[in-house]
Amino acid sequence: MVESRYWLQTLGCPKNQVDSDKLEGRLVGQGYRRAADASEADLVVVNTCAFIESARQESIDTVLELADLRRDGARLVVTGCMAERYGSEISDALPEVDLVAGFGVDVAEPVAVELGRAEPAGVPVLLARKPGPRPSRGFDLLELARPASEVPWAYVKVAEGCDRICGFCAIPSFRGKQRSRHVGEVMDEVAQLLTGGITTAGQVAPPVREIVLVAQDLASYGRDRSRPGERVRAGPSPLAALTRAVSDRVERTRLLYLYPSGLTDELIEAVLATGVPYFDLSLQHVSRPLLARMRRWGDGERFLRRIADIRAADARATFRSSFILGYPGETERDHDLLLEFLAEAQLDWAGFFPFSKEAGTHAADLPDQVPAPLALERLRECTELQDAITAAKRDLLVGATRQVLVDAPGRGRTIHEAPEIDGIVHLPDDTVAGELIDVVITTAVGPDLYAERTDR
Repeated sequence: MVESRYWLQTLGCPKNQVDSDKLEGRLVGQGYRRAADASEADLVVVNTCAFIESARQESIDTVLELADLRRDGARLVVTGCMAERYGSEISDALPEVDLVAGFGVDVAEPVAVELGRAEPAGVPVLLARKPGPRPSRGFDLLELARPASEVPWAYVKVAEGCDRICGFCAIPSFRGKQRSRHVGEVMDEVAQLLTGGITTAGQVAPPVREIVLVAQDLASYGRDRSRPGERVRAGPSPLAALTRAVSDRVERTRLLYLYPSGLTDELIEAVLATGVPYFDLSLQHVSRPLLARMRRWGDGERFLRRIADIRAADARATFRSSFILGYPGETERDHDLLLEFLAEAQLDWAGFFPFSKEAGTHAADLPDQVPAPLALERLRECTELQDAITAAKRDLLVGATRQVLVDAPGRGRTIHEAPEIDGIVHLPDDTVAGELIDVVITTAVGPDLYAERTDR
């Protein structure tokens, strides 16, 4: 029997990575094996991002690149956010693509489903008919089984979709309303990850020592599951309860993407109790008038007070955020407020993005659109300031002793670094993935640290 091979390329955020992990598990269950590279695969899948224009362009470029790399007879599938949002447009614009598969569409659906005929045994063939209606949804990505993690940490998506109406964001239009998973379902997935096993690459999985909880609006996790008649924002925090439950099972629990109004005292206490005081706050800006135009909550003064309170509770607290530059109506005063905030807040990490005019969003038709060159200039000013702050914060760690989770030989992270997003800690090459070791930080170079083991 001929063994079919796949190659899966993931773009975008950690939530997309979770979807890809589950798709990989499904492909392996259908008899596929991972190829060494895209050129050797029978099935090439691109899990795309559609959040902003630059992400869509990267997705298109990747699809075209892989179309050139694939071998004769290999099938090319586009899935993920761009497929869900622009399915028919992709089919029309990219004839190289054999299947556009939105969420819940099987990327390896046999052609026999459409043509009513069998294919050679052991060689699943992708549906290639287009244009026309896409295949019906066949599963829920949230609840697919998870393969063993190839690294000693794992993202766990606890909800899909978002109920917020941020002026710049199109995610609810293609991800839908928030849909939280039951605590038991999340904990079953955590338990499965902790069990280990054999990865889709055929290797023994390292021990999982860190679970990273993710969602489009993580702080609102569980609020949509309230019983009829209950105030959905009232009562104890479901996310705090879930954080405590996960933390009881694993050495490190980390939370990504917290809307600031959802950062309650209870949730802060739960995060601090994990021993990973890492706060990824989705602020987007600090000017109250501009945030109102964004249809978001808060202002710089409130954010600063919350950050100060957390630092008073735990001096090791680490903060990350992201900001949009050039949102319609952003004035020079708004921009100055953001620069002043960054200087005072002294965030450890921050990302800056130029406003992307997304069709169908509130902001797309707002007046006072900011010229792109001005938005980029403001972005450069913020980036330059934050890079200096981040470097100074990293310098302060030199000489400190920290526990490091070894992600791969010679590379690890302390509690101050989220995987794949922040800087890393360079370690001796003989360190083993999955180890938790104590180190002394010896040098800081930009966002990265260098360390030596304390037991030597």
